[in-house]
Amino acid sequence: MSSAPPERQNTSTRFRLLVTGGGTGGHTYPALTTLRTLQARLAARGAVVEALWAGTENGLEARVAAAEGIAFAEVATGKVRRSGNPLGMLTAQNARDMARVPVGVAQARSIVATFRPDVILSTGGYVAVPVGIAAGLCRRPLVVHEQTVRLGLANRVLVRTASRVAVSSPSTLDLLPGGVRERAVVTGNPIRAEVLSGDPLKAVEALDLDAFHPDLPTVYVTGGAQGSVQINDLVAAALPWLLERANVVHQCGPANVEAMSARAAALPAHLAARYRLTGFVGPELPDLLALADVVISRSGAGTIAELTALGKPSVLVPLASSAGNEQAHNAARLQEVGAAVALAGEVTPDRLCDAVAPLLADPARREQMARAALDHGRPDAAERLVDVLLEAAGWPL
Repeated sequence: MSSAPPERQNTSTRFRLLVTGGGTGGHTYPALTTLRTLQARLAARGAVVEALWAGTENGLEARVAAAEGIAFAEVATGKVRRSGNPLGMLTAQNARDMARVPVGVAQARSIVATFRPDVILSTGGYVAVPVGIAAGLCRRPLVVHEQTVRLGLANRVLVRTASRVAVSSPSTLDLLPGGVRERAVVTGNPIRAEVLSGDPLKAVEALDLDAFHPDLPTVYVTGGAQGSVQINDLVAAALPWLLERANVVHQCGPANVEAMSARAAALPAHLAARYRLTGFVGPELPDLLALADVVISRSGAGTIAELTALGKPSVLVPLASSAGNEQAHNAARLQEVGAAVALAGEVTPDRLCDAVAPLLADPARREQMARAALDHGRPDAAERLVDVLLEAAGWPL
C-alpha cells in the first residue's frame, strides 16, 4: 500500500498534477472541474499548476484536454467487455485488448517518471489502470475518485494501492474493502461552478419561453446530450396529460428533433404554447435548471450531483445498460432518502404520469423532495477533492 508523503512547508510555486481518467463525460468532467478548482486555489497563493492529462488518443479526454489547452499524453489501454457468464468474457477481442495493458503500463511509467507529479488524480475508466499501476511503481501518491455509488471496474483495481480514495456517496464507504475504508473520504462528485449560479429569467429569454403559463410548474426533460429514445417515447405518449398540468422544456437530442416535432404537431394551440422542444441545451443549462420545478432524466453520476447540489425534485429513469447497473443504484439511493422518484424496470407512460402527478399537484411535496435532495448534495465537492489532493501531495491546505 502506498502512502501520502508527510506534509511539508511548501516553498515551491509550481504544483504538478497528473490527471488520468476518461472514456465518458462522467469520468472526464469531474477531473476537469477539479483541475480548474485547484488552479484557482493555488493561483490565489501565487502558485502555478502544471497539469498533464494521461488518456487514450481517441477518448473524450483527449478532445477535452485539447479544447482546454491541457497538455496530453497518450496511454494504450484495453477494454474488458463484461458478460453475465464468466466464460463469455473469454473472447479474442478481450484477449487482444488485455495484451495492450502491459504496453500501457510501460508508457504510463515513462510518463510518471518523466513528469514527476506531486500527485496523480484518477477518476476512472480503463485508461486509469495502467497509470494507477505506474503511480505505485514510481512511488507517487495516487488519489482515486469514484463518481457512482458502486466502484467502477478500474477503481476496484486501484483503490487497494491508492494513497486516498474519494467517493461521492456515503453509501460507497460500506462497499469498500476493510483496509481501504481508513483511507476513504466522502467528497461528493465535482460539478461545474456555473451550474450553481443559474438565472431562471435568462432561461425564459434564451429559450423564448414567454408563452409558458406563469401559474404552472415547469418540467425539464432530458436524456443527456444525445437524448434518450426511451424517455422521448414516454414523454411523447404523456405529453397532452403533462401539458395540462405543466410547462415542459424537452431536450430530446439533436438526432430526435424531427421525429419529436412530428409527434407534437397535433397538440392543441394552448398546449403547444407550453412545450419547448430543443435538440441540445448548451450554455443556458444552468439557467434552465434554475427555472425547472421538476426534472425528468437519466440518473448518471453527473446528473445526480447537479440535481442534489441544486435541490431539484426529480423523476429518474435509469439507463438499463449502464455499466454495473450503476444508474439504477444511483436512482434507488436517492429514492431511499426521499430525494427523487426512481422508475426501475419496465417504465410505461402511465407509470411516468403516476410518478410526476404528485409533484406537479403539490408544491409542498416538491419542497420536501428539494430539501431531501439538498441534504445529499455537495456543491463544494471540487473544493473537498482539492483538499484531498493537496493533503496527499503534502502541500498545506
